[in-house]
Formats: sequence, structure tokens, C-alpha cells
Amino acid sequence: MKIGIIGTGYVGMVTAVGLAELGHNITGTDIALEKIDKANQGIAHIYEPGLEELLKKHLKAGNLTFSHDLDGTISSSDVLFVSVNTPQQEDGSADMSFVESVSRRIAENLNGYKLIVEKSTVPVKTSSWIKRIVCLYKKQDYDFDVASNPEFLREGSAVKDFLEPDRIIIGAETDKARDILTKIYKKFQDRILITNIDTAELIKHASNSFLAMKISYINLISDLCEKTDANVELVAEGMGLDSRIGKQFLKAGVGYGGSCFPKDVRALVKIGEDLGVDLNMLKEVDKVNTARVERFVEKIKKALWILKDKQIAVLGLAFKPETDDIRNAPSIRVIQALQSEGALLRLYDPKAAENMKEEVPESAKVVYSDSPYEAVKEANAALLITEWDEFRCLDLKKVKELMANPIIIDGRNIFEPEKVRELGFEYYSVGRE
Repeated sequence: MKIGIIGTGYVGMVTAVGLAELGHNITGTDIALEKIDKANQGIAHIYEPGLEELLKKHLKAGNLTFSHDLDGTISSSDVLFVSVNTPQQEDGSADMSFVESVSRRIAENLNGYKLIVEKSTVPVKTSSWIKRIVCLYKKQDYDFDVASNPEFLREGSAVKDFLEPDRIIIGAETDKARDILTKIYKKFQDRILITNIDTAELIKHASNSFLAMKISYINLISDLCEKTDANVELVAEGMGLDSRIGKQFLKAGVGYGGSCFPKDVRALVKIGEDLGVDLNMLKEVDKVNTARVERFVEKIKKALWILKDKQIAVLGLAFKPETDDIRNAPSIRVIQALQSEGALLRLYDPKAAENMKEEVPESAKVVYSDSPYEAVKEANAALLITEWDEFRCLDLKKVKELMANPIIIDGRNIFEPEKVRELGFEYYSVGRE
């Protein structure tokens, strides 16, 4: 079975190497020619643990290739995974222009039966539009099916998530489409859930919005903890021991970011509005998350009072560890707030610095550092925004010696307050004394 991956961004690239690892013949294509050229050289355009190793392995094996020729990829493939971008618009809805464009190209190059698989996160009922577009623009009367196979890839562990999934969702209307996708994922047959397409499309938005709700909820609880003698870490632990709740996503901090949670929460709210369903609960989830940065900046001001001309080290720029992705990263809004106050910033991240330079260029008041120790040198305060393991292993005695003022504002509760304070630091965290 020949499989084409249309769109080799984050989801498309991981899907391409993952399906190749499952033994399929894969061709990836993208309008961004630089991505394709790099991929054919065995260079991944994103950082993801294990990705580049699998990329090189299957390029060498010959069952993975990348092409600039979208029309050729469509014509030569039996199955087409559509993993193009669906960026958020101002009203929260997804911009589906890339999906529509690809649907037209598929229609124009239809030369036999094709299974078109939605891999991008799309609003419920998107499959109906894809079918309509293909029917309107196809030049020859060949059969095709549309199916939904949403991804559940966590940045930082996406390759592992693909190869060790907890579930495979297949939304299909015909036996043929169902059987093809079941065959593709036969290694995981005990984890396959087959639904209709609307259900599959909705599962992704519903899942991400629920997880975002857990994060915003524990952040609200952290606010209560800060008004009392309660410890949010222990509150979360106590909650998580209940099997109905679970421990995951009960981590208080400076808020969630990335390309999924913020977008998917707002998208589901808009889907509800369009269908006449009130999802105001999710508006509050988004509101709580947005406010986390404001509360974090308040902690910085509490520690430093006046931020103008204060030197501040920002440790962690990616929205989460083990990725170079800065999309919707809390660090961006923290940096912007500090810039508006006239602070002098020294920024460090082990993987995301180059991406951040496009968002926050170097200047007289913004310097990128090569190590966390360089960043904290002569700093009046150090901010922890991303919970990289590298930061957990910092030599705090050395950090204290380098800083002008030994002040740490920890947005991810990386350190134990008592231990840090025993070393002579003034230490602020989230939901803990």
C-alpha cells in the first residue's frame, strides 16, 4: 500500500516516519520546499526526540521519501493523509483554506480509488465539505472515501506516542475505508476504536479541551492555596490518587501553550456557537489560562518592585520541555510584559532559542545566552518558565554566586521551596509557600 502524506509539518513528519516504521511505503510532500529538501537529507525541521533517527533509518531503507511534486504524490498513492495546517482565525474558528486547496488538488488528480484521511485537527462535519469539494472538481468519475484518523501526539514524546498509542480512532463511513485503515494500523488492532466520521472528528477537540480544563482547574486551586497554608502540589497528589481523576495534567504553573490546547479550546467554543450549543465553561478555561501570565508577572513585581533596567534571566522559552515549539508559549507573553516595563532580558532555552529569535529579536535589551549560567550572571532575578530537566539539575550554589540578587520566580514548581531557601535564595513558586 502506497501512502502519501500531504503536509510535513509537526503532525505530518511524525506520521510519515511512524507509518514507515510500521512497514508502509511513504511519500511526504509539502509546499514548503525547504522542509522537503531537508527531509531528503535526513534532517528534521523540528526537534522531537527520536524523530531524526527514524527519518534517516527509513530513507536508507527506501520505504520513505519526500517529494516537491504534490500532484505526483496524489496520483501514485492509494491512501492520502491530509496533515496541513488549520490555523486559528480571530473568531476562534479554524482556517480551512489549506484543507480545501488540498481537496481540490486531490480531485484534479484522481486517477483511481483513493482513501482521503483527515489527520489535521478539523471541526466536526469537515468530511462533508471535503467530499463536496472532491465531487465538484474531480475530472474523472472514480470512487473515493473520506475518513478521520485524529492524532494524539504530545510534543516531546510524539514518536513514542505514535508507536505506542493508547488508542487509534478510525472514523469511517464504508467498510472499504474502515478495512484499509484497520490494515494500516493492524499492529495496534487491540487499541482501535471505530466510529462514524463526526464522532472521530469531535473526539480530538473534546479530548484536548478536557485536558486544558484540568490544567486551568488546578491553576485556580493554586490561587486558593496561595491565600491559605495549603500546598497545591499535595492537593494535586491527593486528587490524583482518585482513579476517577488521575494524576496527569494536574500541574499548576504559568499556564498551557502550544499549537493544540489554546486553539482547540477556542475552536470547540466556536463549533458550539455555530451549532447552537453553549460551551461557556470552555471560555472560562481559556480565560483562566490567559490570566496565569498576569499573575506570574505580579510575582516578579512583588520580588523586584520596579522592573525598569533590572536584569532578568528567563530560563525556558519552549511551551513545554523536549520541543523547540514556541507557538502560544507563555514565555512570549512574559517577555513582552517585561519588555513593556523596560527590563533587560537574558534568554536561554536548550532547543527553542532560534525559533524565539524570530518572535523576539536580539537587541540592546534582549540577549540570548548559551547556557543557563551565562543567563543568570549578574541577574536581579531568574524566571523558570519551562521545566527542562537541565534546570532541575542546576548547581544552585553556582547560580547564587553568579546572580546579583539571588531571587528565583519558579513558574513550574521545579524546586523544593525549603531546599532553595536554605541555600539563601528568595524563592517564589505557584500555589506553595
